[in-house]
Amino acid sequence: MKLFTDFIYAMFGGILSLDALSAAKMVVMWAVGGVLIYLAIKKDMEPSLLLPMGFGAILVNLPLSGAIDQMREMGIEAGALSELFRAGIANELFPLLLFIGIGAMIDFGPLLSNPKLLLFGAAAQFGIFMTLLLACVANLIFPGMFSLQDAASVAVIGAADGPTSIFVGNYYGTKYLGAIIVAAYSYMALVPIIQPPVIRLVTTRRERLIRMPYEAKEISKTVRILFPIVVTVIAGLVAPRSVSLVGFLMFGNLLRECGVLNSLSETAQNALANLITIVLGITVATQMQAEQFLSAGTLMILLLGLVAFIFDTIGGVMFAKFLNLFTKNKINPMIGACGISAFPMSSRVIHKMGLKEDPQNFLLMHAAGVNVGGQIASVIAGGLILNLIAR
Repeated sequence: MKLFTDFIYAMFGGILSLDALSAAKMVVMWAVGGVLIYLAIKKDMEPSLLLPMGFGAILVNLPLSGAIDQMREMGIEAGALSELFRAGIANELFPLLLFIGIGAMIDFGPLLSNPKLLLFGAAAQFGIFMTLLLACVANLIFPGMFSLQDAASVAVIGAADGPTSIFVGNYYGTKYLGAIIVAAYSYMALVPIIQPPVIRLVTTRRERLIRMPYEAKEISKTVRILFPIVVTVIAGLVAPRSVSLVGFLMFGNLLRECGVLNSLSETAQNALANLITIVLGITVATQMQAEQFLSAGTLMILLLGLVAFIFDTIGGVMFAKFLNLFTKNKINPMIGACGISAFPMSSRVIHKMGLKEDPQNFLLMHAAGVNVGGQIASVIAGGLILNLIAR
């Protein structure tokens, strides 16, 4: 009889270890993983990240899953994904390596042709600090829901910058890291759905019809090489904690622009970025275990993340409208929305919106300049938060 019992437990021990509530939570997380996989495959929304995250969510929510750490009779048995988390996310390594690949992909030419576009990137970070305030207010209404460090981690979602969100959230050790990562990448994938109605809400058709002729300027190789170096130095002086974020991003761009490391640049853009994206996506799922993920705090984070995203968009648009009060050559305020860090998706969305209003209005290069400016501004904003709020 004991032999039979042992056999049954060996075969079905995982299922038998669950109570009704745990089983229900497990199924819910399977559904969450399924939705992420659906969005990745069917809707083509950031598939390189959402698909690994979705599959990982299922993987870590299997009963007694060997993919994550489990308490056994002989002590803690390490899981593969938990080990990857400790090796690459707990020490911020994976997000930083991903920044090298992102930096190698970025052409700062449009921004260098019109440096004032960097101001739109800065203005579009308004949502980060607004959401930080709102998260603190939410904590007053629901005492104990968020610490100040949790609020700071949530606020960075508004930049639509996944690696920075991971870096800041992990730095503060927030228990909501999984929800923050899901929100950051999900909203980044939803840029084509979220931004257009928000932009139309705060602009008139006349403003959306403003044409901005693009005058291509030749940017010397010396300027292109000096730019990432100078940005790193300035960022380090303004927000020292942003040095690793900005530095790895700019190092990737230096590989691209130096002209003597083309093979390394291509490796960073393709092999390195793809490999880290796959590993990062499935590893962050360790923070999507049902006990941590299914909570009122997670729902609040998803809501605050949406608010942050919307206010970032509005901040950039309103800044452009403000400048139009004083400038002779009017700016199409839609390009201000590209100040978020969702590169190059946001600039493509704005370009398509411009063409829809006027088939002869080509905003892509201006939008791309603002978009890469937003990439820089978002990591500096993340560094400023790290400076302002103690761990």
